[in-house]
Amino acid sequence: MKLICIEEHAVDAAIAQSAQRIVRQEAPYIGLQSSPTAVAYPRPSDRPGLVQLDEAISLASDLSEGRIKNMDEHDIDMQIVSYSSPGQLVPTDEAVTLTRAANDRLAEATRAHPTRLGGFAMLPWQDPAAAVDELDRAVTDLGLKGVLLAGRPGHTFLDDAKYERVLQKLNDLQVPLYLHPFYPLPQVQEVYYAGLRPEVTAQFSLGAWGWHNEAGIHVLRLILSGAFERFTSLQVISGHWGEMVPFYLQRLDDVLPPTVTGLSTTITETYRNHVWVTPSGMFYEPHFEFIRSVIGLDRLIWAVDYPYLTLDGTRKFVENLPITEEERHNVAHRNAEQLFGLPT
Repeated sequence: MKLICIEEHAVDAAIAQSAQRIVRQEAPYIGLQSSPTAVAYPRPSDRPGLVQLDEAISLASDLSEGRIKNMDEHDIDMQIVSYSSPGQLVPTDEAVTLTRAANDRLAEATRAHPTRLGGFAMLPWQDPAAAVDELDRAVTDLGLKGVLLAGRPGHTFLDDAKYERVLQKLNDLQVPLYLHPFYPLPQVQEVYYAGLRPEVTAQFSLGAWGWHNEAGIHVLRLILSGAFERFTSLQVISGHWGEMVPFYLQRLDDVLPPTVTGLSTTITETYRNHVWVTPSGMFYEPHFEFIRSVIGLDRLIWAVDYPYLTLDGTRKFVENLPITEEERHNVAHRNAEQLFGLPT
């Protein structure tokens, strides 16, 4: 059984360095992400576990033989690789140059390993017109498979009118957008998550809760803004079992029916037609069963969140799911092949 994982990350050193001033200013706690005390906590060996940040960044820098070797050791056939580096936080006058260079580097890696690696583009969101141009180049010329955005494109979300042209280009090219988490708005973080022990505040703000909540809000704002009614081919990917949203779809439909939203369908119907879900390494069967029941396995694609999580137990978990062989192949590779236009 082929296994394709699609939330697997790289870092771009130049972008990380350029964005560092803003990151430190807006999220000074981010250095405690995947801290040694959290990583050292005993975890089962049959599912992914946290990797210390320094080690994860070292692994993420490798787009060649080391990554392929790690994939081979865990029987993973292909990764769709994306940058976790926040390109939208670099100075505007550097954004185009740095994102183009990062996309060129990723495309070079995918050409060197065409059956093992694919890639998501990074865009210079600071300049939406330039973002459209880079999206077109990344997909048409470089062969990248979509776009990943780590967090917000700026101080607002993608439903802001200034990003309409980027959504239009995604719609026209028919490539997906992965809405990945990043740190929450500083004003939100200060009120909702601060004031606890430093490590607790950091993890609560980020991977334990805060950035999942914000990423789920991002998806909901796109739905409620009518973006999917304007851009009917637009497809979005949401990790971590949908960043909380699937578990509240019924409630959202009850409180925000079409008579309130002005949309032509319910939130659930829009979600099922435009959002794909991945587990992002959160291998927990009750979550899987819920997504299977509410969203359906035809919208589920596998992902591990490497190298911020280990690859432990990836294939075993998929192979042991209580589903038919047809469903297993769909989840493991066919859904990804369909969405990204990969060879079967």
